[in-house]
Amino acid sequence: MLIGEVGRRAGVSARMLRHYESLGLVRPTGRTGSGYREYSGEDIRRIFHIESLRALGLPLRDIGRALDDPGFAPGELVDVLIRRTRDRIAAETELLTRLRRIGAAEPADWEDVLQVVALLQGLGSKSPGERQRAALSVVEDVPVPVEALVEAVLSESDPIVAGALRWALARSGEDGSALLAEGLGSPAAEVRKRAVLSLAELPDGEATELLREALTHPDPVVRGYAALALGARGVADAVPTLIGLIVEGRNDTDAADALSTLASDPALADRITTGLVARLTDGTPGLTDGTPGLADGTTGQPARRRLTQALADIPGDAATRALADLAHDEDRAVALTATYVLTLRDAR
Repeated sequence: MLIGEVGRRAGVSARMLRHYESLGLVRPTGRTGSGYREYSGEDIRRIFHIESLRALGLPLRDIGRALDDPGFAPGELVDVLIRRTRDRIAAETELLTRLRRIGAAEPADWEDVLQVVALLQGLGSKSPGERQRAALSVVEDVPVPVEALVEAVLSESDPIVAGALRWALARSGEDGSALLAEGLGSPAAEVRKRAVLSLAELPDGEATELLREALTHPDPVVRGYAALALGARGVADAVPTLIGLIVEGRNDTDAADALSTLASDPALADRITTGLVARLTDGTPGLTDGTPGLADGTTGQPARRRLTQALADIPGDAATRALADLAHDEDRAVALTATYVLTLRDAR
């Protein structure tokens, strides 16, 4: 069979067949009287074998060994091919993701495309400084792929860069709430924390509703940061969790500040006072937001002092009466704290 017919049957160009011959992969059995290459049935079978191995990604330099060396063990080489294929798929997937993000940003011209590409490259840099500069480069007139910003903020371990990314996400004008909500369900505690901190910086709306839902999250860190954010937004649902933070001594100063902000509403001020006093005299295990309490099921002395201090910035007669009672508390530290706070209130 002549080279042209072999090429048609095998789907290989004559030029490639000559290349295989130059590499010693396949040699025609003979030649015609006119000098044309003539291939036997065995030659054609070998060509099909070569093409099959090429289709697997096997380099031409290894195909000859695979076909001619009886001791050739394919297992190790197949493992190498698997790793190479995975790397190639990962690279192609990364490219596809990048293209989709550029498309989602709806660039108006090639200048926008180049700016988005530069932003994506900066966000993926190994240098914290480069990542921070990329975050700070976000401007309102440049389309920003919100998915890329959310991915970056959820994976950022540097606290300074993370702050810049949260700022960029809030400033982008795009709603990344739904993507951040997925971060709240991550099995990684750090990712959940980054998600709730990012939600806390997004404007009111869907983010506020997600923060409300986060008040019942199984992760106490998520519950705490959600309550702090909601307190700053004037959401009364956060009160029990904020009081719980004071009892636990976790972000207690911020929690007390949030309660003070909420207490600017007179109706809420009395509710907050009632909650703080209840925890001061509480002897039952567990916090009012459903989180575990202290080991002995009581509010310990340090917690009672923190609760007393929190009453200082709660306006209203109810808080004043509570402090007057606490000025005679059996715990001397609590009594002194209450007396001092009353003095400050009188001075005001």
